[in-house]
Amino acid sequence: MFLLDQDGPEPDEHERARTRGVTKHQQRRDAMTDLAARLTPEAWAVWEVLFAKYAAPGMCNPDDPQPCTSGTPSQAQIDNDHRSLAQRQHDALLAVGRIALMSGEAGQLNGLPVSVIIRTTLQDLESRAGIGVTGGGTRLPIRDVIKMAGHANHYLAVFDRATGSALDLFRTRRVASPAQRIMLIARDGGCTKPCCTVGAYGAQAHHATTDWAAGGLTNVNDLGLACPPDNRAVKDGGWSTAMNTRHEVEWTPPPHLDTGQTRVNTHHRPEALLRPPDDDEPPATAPHAATAEPLAPTDAEPPTTADDPAQPGGPAPPGDQAA
Repeated sequence: MFLLDQDGPEPDEHERARTRGVTKHQQRRDAMTDLAARLTPEAWAVWEVLFAKYAAPGMCNPDDPQPCTSGTPSQAQIDNDHRSLAQRQHDALLAVGRIALMSGEAGQLNGLPVSVIIRTTLQDLESRAGIGVTGGGTRLPIRDVIKMAGHANHYLAVFDRATGSALDLFRTRRVASPAQRIMLIARDGGCTKPCCTVGAYGAQAHHATTDWAAGGLTNVNDLGLACPPDNRAVKDGGWSTAMNTRHEVEWTPPPHLDTGQTRVNTHHRPEALLRPPDDDEPPATAPHAATAEPLAPTDAEPPTTADDPAQPGGPAPPGDQAA
């Protein structure tokens, strides 16, 4: 007799390993982020016990004045916990992440301590309004930024909204310091070359104004982020970079590739497109106005006489009259 296995063959270890994963979707307009996960039995066994501890009723409740994050919650904390299981597991994920960051055992990431880096402006911080942006591009309300400061040694990089200026850490060596890298991550958000989407954690400190070999300084306002391929593209006969008055790195392609394309990458900082012009910026000048040729006279508009003081050279001598 033939027996049909409706469930099919049991997945083996290689199939489970192939299909495992955690996927983060794009941050929504309400600033929430959706996750999708397919966990191996081992991975879920780890989180199963962590949820049993930190997602229990009364644990890690953000509505409590003094949330219980260790030990056993009181009966009052349990009775006053009105969260759903999904909400408790969300708060448990946050609590476990905070514990990992506060432990100091996470090591370093590209030479920097593993910690949350947040970029904001002085104006938003003082007004308790607006948003902050992490080094990974996540948008955070200022209220959450201030709240996070009480849980771990996060890095808060504050800029002036008008000038975008950062720290001036003058160095006598080629390699940027960790503090400078943090400010670059917060200011640029990622590779500064136009159309490049590489994030800040995959970029290097690039001497944007003057190359180090040519006497360039390792100051924050002279540096910019660039991914390794784009960093190597800056050379004689290739791409060149400069820093504009808004502290943005401008990329100029070689002549044979220059089609008038944009010089600044706004992919990582779209808010820069909404920033108004600086009040103290010098007015735009017309460098070619002095060499512009005058319009030819017409019948409806007689030519200006030589006595017009606006003409080059001033008024003509009295004896010099038109015929």
